[in-house]
Amino acid sequence: MIRFTEQHEWVRVEGDTATIGITPYAAEQLGDVVYVELPEAGKALTQFKEAAVVESVKAASEVYAPVSGEVIEANTALGDEPAKVNEDPLAAGWFIRIRLKDPAELDKLMSEADYQAYIKGL
Repeated sequence: MIRFTEQHEWVRVEGDTATIGITPYAAEQLGDVVYVELPEAGKALTQFKEAAVVESVKAASEVYAPVSGEVIEANTALGDEPAKVNEDPLAAGWFIRIRLKDPAELDKLMSEADYQAYIKGL
């Protein structure tokens, strides 16, 4: 299952693990990503609070946690290849994996169809 936020983050849940990144729309709006600052494993994240920072040739932007949980892994490959965020934002360009704290938080997020309708209105 994949869900989206109005701030253009996505979360894919498998069991109690949630993988988080930014959407293709966000990557396109940012332009070429040049740096990603990711949290350390063990850090507790709170839904809709800052989780990471992404810098592009245009701007630096916060990335917010779509759900709460504890960071179990950061995509360290982005340190050497931040362009993966632009090239494959829904797969190789993921940011972090967390242990999901409260699956009910997913109900506050948009389905893929709802998100597509949302960005058409922007």
